[in-house]
Amino acid sequence: MLKSRFLRKILKPGFESIDQVRLLYILSLIVGLLSALAAAFLKNTIHYTHHILTQGITRESGNFLYLVYPLTGMLLTLLFVRFMVKDNIGHGISRVLYAISRKKSHLKTHNTWTSVLATTLTIGFGGSVGAEAPIVLTGSSIGSAIGRFFRLNYRSITLLIGCGAAGAVSGIFKAPIAGIVFVLEILMLDLTISSIVPLMISSVTAATVAYFLMGEEVLFNFTIREAFNISNIPWYIILGILSGFISLYFSKMTLFLEKNFEKISNVYVRLFAGGIVVSVLVYLFPAFYGEGYTAVLQLLQEGIDPVMSQSIFYNLSDKFWVVVVFMASLVFLKVFASSATNGSGGVGGIFAPVLFIGGVNGYLFASLLNRFINIDLADNRFVLIGMAGLMAGVMHAPLTAIFLIAEITGGYDLLIPLIITSTAAYITTRSFEQHSIYHVQLAEKGELITHDKDKAVLTIMDWRKEIETDLLKVKAKDTLGDLVKVVSRSKRNIFPVVDEYNILEGVVLLDDVREIMFNNELYDSVRVKDLMTIPPSYIDKKENIETVMETFRQTGAWNLPVLDNGYYVGFISKSRIFTTYRELLVQFSEE
Repeated sequence: MLKSRFLRKILKPGFESIDQVRLLYILSLIVGLLSALAAAFLKNTIHYTHHILTQGITRESGNFLYLVYPLTGMLLTLLFVRFMVKDNIGHGISRVLYAISRKKSHLKTHNTWTSVLATTLTIGFGGSVGAEAPIVLTGSSIGSAIGRFFRLNYRSITLLIGCGAAGAVSGIFKAPIAGIVFVLEILMLDLTISSIVPLMISSVTAATVAYFLMGEEVLFNFTIREAFNISNIPWYIILGILSGFISLYFSKMTLFLEKNFEKISNVYVRLFAGGIVVSVLVYLFPAFYGEGYTAVLQLLQEGIDPVMSQSIFYNLSDKFWVVVVFMASLVFLKVFASSATNGSGGVGGIFAPVLFIGGVNGYLFASLLNRFINIDLADNRFVLIGMAGLMAGVMHAPLTAIFLIAEITGGYDLLIPLIITSTAAYITTRSFEQHSIYHVQLAEKGELITHDKDKAVLTIMDWRKEIETDLLKVKAKDTLGDLVKVVSRSKRNIFPVVDEYNILEGVVLLDDVREIMFNNELYDSVRVKDLMTIPPSYIDKKENIETVMETFRQTGAWNLPVLDNGYYVGFISKSRIFTTYRELLVQFSEE
């Protein structure tokens, strides 16, 4: 705190003369730079950890260390998170979305570095997840921390969070356009001139840093040489539909498996259960070790042989159906490896597993067509198109998928196939599931920010802060005289009637007693229970804002009581909600 005040005191004279727009441009550049440095650091630490641990492992020497490494890495991660971080740092992208909708875009400062270390331990030791979500959380946390340091408003801090996420994606993949589109599709920031310029600055800064630090080999660099063949369009459509159904399988199975891991209350039992699953799968399929990008690159350059070379099935690689079963196993078992890693204590994301499954699925699809329909299809082209298809389906982000694959291949020769397959996959998945894997749980709780400003404002509104608790309460057995004394002390015209346990029994409105409240003869004979009425409905304190607004609409009331597990809390008024809504709308909208 003292350091922040000291730095702010030093920097304030230089920045206070800069207008808000220019300040955001400067800060977006800083956020992009720091996000790219964090991405480069994470990728290198994962790479060298992976290299040091696996350089002595060969098929001839056996894969037995694969039975030890993943569980060891997940144990180290669990101990680090449990005893040092003492906070949940998993599911990075969902955590960013939650911060935007419920935490006023405030991400904890430790997220600027803890995800990097935890992810290195998890993936470097063989955890079958990706580094993208943790680095997006890191970049977003950098943006949030800088925005709060300069005491910017909610909208500006949210924009800097987007800049951090764009910089992270751009820095990892060396794909500046994909970084921008990722923020627009996944984090759902508005596409306006005031938002797109900072995003572009941050994204291109990160991509430049990635070029400078890592050259061409950011993840993998591959150039398509085969020309586009219009006769293959039907196969692109079929691959898109197939990718859509596999996306549904991946999303549903991931949520199902992680939910069941959460049911194991003992964290060490959970770790052992998940660690055994991951270790066995990595032993059987070494391509599952870590992110899996090495296997994808091998499929692109050399085909399936090097992918199988480390596995125990290598001697059967000359049998076509064994190869088909092997690749199908990679597609359908990867979700168990990634879910077990995340669900049992590891830290990572599903970005890399999705690209891995998509690439293998595309290669398998092309191999089957080449074998049985006797057409010549470029397997490596379908690897890339399959990656885009699964990404579009799982993440509901077809534009991100299209531009990401187009950029990492060094050109746009694949643009038409990418659009066809990604669109088909997205439409197929969206027909069965409205929300992506990142959004579905937040949407179920009413905590998802969308491009709809009206819904976005309602989502970030905390209606519980608007509950009025200053209303004076009365008892049903009180007389009219007692009620008049309460009325004389009150500045409100609503009087809740509660029993000795604070259970709401009814309500007395000032308008209902105005005609008799000055008749002294009735003070002892008329009771509050004779004057009270039952409210048209009530609102539970646990309800979301959509339910609150729907209750007001159905009842036509302007004031409704709020209960907490049946106990009276206060009243909420429609006019107060509308006033708060207008204030938030001004803050949230374009200035």
